[in-house]
Parts: sequence; C-alpha cells; structure tokens
Amino acid sequence: MRELSPEPEPERPAPAAAAAAAGRHADEAVGRAGEDAQVIVVGAGPAGSSAAYHLARAGVDVILLEKARFPREKVCGDGLTPRAVHQLIRMGVDISAPGWIRSRGMRWVAGEHRVHIDWPALGRYPDFGLSRSRHDFDDILARHAVAAGARLFSGWKAEAPLTDRAGRVTGVTARSDSPDAPDSPDTPGSPDAPGSPDASGPSGPRTETDTGAKAPARTPVEFRAPVVIAADGASARLALALGLERDPRRQIATAARRYYHSSERSQEEYLELWADLRFPDHGPYLPGYGWIFPMGDGRVNVGLGALPHRRHGKADLRATLDQWLARTPEEWGLREENAQGPVRSAALPLGFNRHPLYARGLLLVGDSGGMVSPWNGEGIAQALEAGEVAAETAALALAHPEGPRREQVLRGYPVEMNHRWGRHYRLGNAAADLVFSRSGFQPVLNRYVMNSPFLLNTLARLLTDLTDKPSRDVIDHVLNTAFRVVPAPKPGRAPGRRLRPGPGRAVR
Repeated sequence: MRELSPEPEPERPAPAAAAAAAGRHADEAVGRAGEDAQVIVVGAGPAGSSAAYHLARAGVDVILLEKARFPREKVCGDGLTPRAVHQLIRMGVDISAPGWIRSRGMRWVAGEHRVHIDWPALGRYPDFGLSRSRHDFDDILARHAVAAGARLFSGWKAEAPLTDRAGRVTGVTARSDSPDAPDSPDTPGSPDAPGSPDASGPSGPRTETDTGAKAPARTPVEFRAPVVIAADGASARLALALGLERDPRRQIATAARRYYHSSERSQEEYLELWADLRFPDHGPYLPGYGWIFPMGDGRVNVGLGALPHRRHGKADLRATLDQWLARTPEEWGLREENAQGPVRSAALPLGFNRHPLYARGLLLVGDSGGMVSPWNGEGIAQALEAGEVAAETAALALAHPEGPRREQVLRGYPVEMNHRWGRHYRLGNAAADLVFSRSGFQPVLNRYVMNSPFLLNTLARLLTDLTDKPSRDVIDHVLNTAFRVVPAPKPGRAPGRRLRPGPGRAVR
C-alpha cells in the first residue's frame, strides 16, 4: 500500500523565479508546494476510482482527489446491471461479501401488465445484477483503488486546472475542506497514517496553529501531473474551466430517490420498474419511470427518473412520487412513516452531452463527460467502463515521451468511447427526443410488446445494452445489425462550440 505522506522534495526557488525559469504561467507559481504524480484523477466516484485502480495496477503513480469524506450519500437507484457487475469483477471486487444482494432480472409494470425478464445468459456478461447502497459502494471502490496503489486525498476539492503557456493542463489546485479531516482508507491508526498527529497525507500539508497544534493547511495546494482525468460528476467543473460546455441539443434528466423500510420488498429477486406513471393530478405520462430496488437490509430504494416533457416541461418529482406510492399496496410499507431520510435529487447528463472527451491533457469520464445512458438513465456501468478505458489510454500515453506521439495516444480516448457506445447513444438520443420526452415508455411497452417474450427480451437488452459480439443468438443478431446501420457520430467538439484558449480558468 502506498505511503500517503508527501515525499521530501528539494527546496524550490521563489515562485516568480520558478515560473520564469520553467516558462509557466505566473499564476501556477502561486500557492503551497504540493504533490506530483504521473496521473491525477479528480473525483472518487465509480469513474474516478475505476480509473485510479486500473492505473495503479498498471504501475502508474496516481493521485485520487475526492472533495468529500467516505462514506457519503449519493443520489442513485443503487441497482447494478450485469454490465456493471462485469466491471466490478474485472476490478477484483469481492461481490460475495456481506452487503451485496443479487437480482435475477427486472419486473416491468405498465398498467395491468406485470412481466418478469431474467438477465440474459451471455458469454460476455454475468447473468445476475446487484444492489448496493452508494453510501458505502463508492467507499469500497476507493479503498480498492488504494489497495492497488493509488494515493487517495479525501476531503480535498479541486478548485482550478493548472495550465502551461500553451493552455495544456499540467495539474490542479485543490484545497482541504476543514481542519479535522478524518482518516483515509489507507492504514488508519498507524503512526504515519493519514489523520495521525504527525501525518501529512489526505488531511493535507500541516501548518502550525497559534497554540502549536498541527492542522491541515487551508491554502490551495498544487497537484501536478502530465495527465489529468476529470471524474468530478455532473458539475464538470474542470471541463467548464477549459470551455468544454454542454451540448445544448442533448437533454438532461433528473432523478429523485428515497429509502423506505419495507420487510415485504427488501429481499426481492427482481429490480422493479414502473412505466405507467403520470404527472401530478393525473396529467400526461411521465417521460421516464419509477423504480423499487431491494437493498437486502430491510430497506428498498424507491425513486423516479424523468426527462423534461416536450410540452409540459419538468415534472414535480416529489409530488409524482407521492402520487405513485399511494397506488402501491399498504403491506409494502411505502408510506411516509416508513421513510428513511429526505427525498434527494440529482441531474443525469445523457448521451455524450459534452465534447470533446479529451482536450489539452484532460480526459472526461463518467458524468463529467455526459456518459449516462439515454436509454435507461444507467450511469455506474458506463462510469466504471470509461474509467478503465481512460486508464488504459493514459498508461499507454505515458509509455511515450512528452510530444506528438503521446498526444496522439491521448486523442484516441474519445475515438474508443465513440466506438463502444456511439451508435447505441445516437439511437438512444433520438429515442429520447422523439419518443420518451413526449410519451414516456408507453408507446414501446404496449400490450403487444408486453405479451411477447421475444419482443420483451429484445427491448430489455436494447435498453440495458446487453449483447454479445459476435452475435450468439437471434436477439444479438437483430440488435447488432440495427446498430451497424446507424451512422456513427464523429468524436469531437459539439457544433458551434470552440475551446476556450488557455491558460485555464479557476473553477468557481
């Protein structure tokens, strides 16, 4: 396990002299001497921890910055499809440990129809899903990255990208959030562990207070690396600082969830999805769906995900949730007296809504790159997979000296992501624009589809992107053929957008 305390460094020249000597922008020299690495990953959610894990396994020196402290809450359905489970297995996460609950498939509810769809038995993916609360799911992944060799700095918020004169990202500045930052996952309690009185790891470089006690520095600290991976979520602060703005043509969905005590539903074998929900006061169909996912600990995760309606705009998700749960059987326990915590909501950036995914030394992964599936709102599987691809790209790039060849490798990252999901997302974006945002799932979950096992399984595998390549059955063949005839979008910046010239702005 890596030592998190900063290595002793030679004394640096005065800031102005150092900036002039190195030819850097003057602003880079301001601030406290921090940490250097080969790659800096900003954000320790699924995308960031996946990237950090795979980089560390490849022998790359990687720093993982996380503004929060684990465990922490995240708005999510907590349900993992076989595609996400596949990525956890690739990372070596112990999914047989306590706290994981397996699912056999999905139960779709639309009007009077209720159908069960088992996860497909494919050669590429497992035939089961999982549920796990994000309260400790992200903590598990971050600890896994640390065990592989990543250096985790929790309680540190990236504030700005560092850039050179050409505007290329060379690191970030970050600030510790409070003087009493707790231990990180790395060997707490040891004499040199983060959080111990003489440590200087994730709690930050130490300064003497007036009383002589040591506390984390509150001034910005520079973290430098030739490659930076932005996994900072839907806010995409680093991307915005470089002028990588959201494509206004792509929609942003909203999700809201709440936990309920429900012994009746907590051990269910199926992830339940309701596609017949309406706006409050029996308005039009919701352009989305509701979910009830078992947690296995006496609770269920209940929530809604929806696009803005083309005619009626955004729905009041809290009122829609209350209206829906009033329809559920009393014995399920989905009532206010059994609620655990408030209703929480979050934005879901869909379908590659930010371009380009790579620019000037910065790679975007997960929500910062708008990688949530436009078909079903799933984001964890995509985040884990993109983190691995970004890690592979960065490791290969660092095998080359700084220059055109390294840059060529880094520019291959959006090409690979487009190859994997481009056609699927292009078709999904069209479906979201033309169908889901107008009528929800009702047009596709009609009685003919709900009464046809073949059509149901085809639709389920389309929505969850579960196919084998090369094709192994008729459904694989149908879907893979359909995607091949969809024109592949070209990776690059959104039409009408120009990258903001460097050096980078501070992130506010």
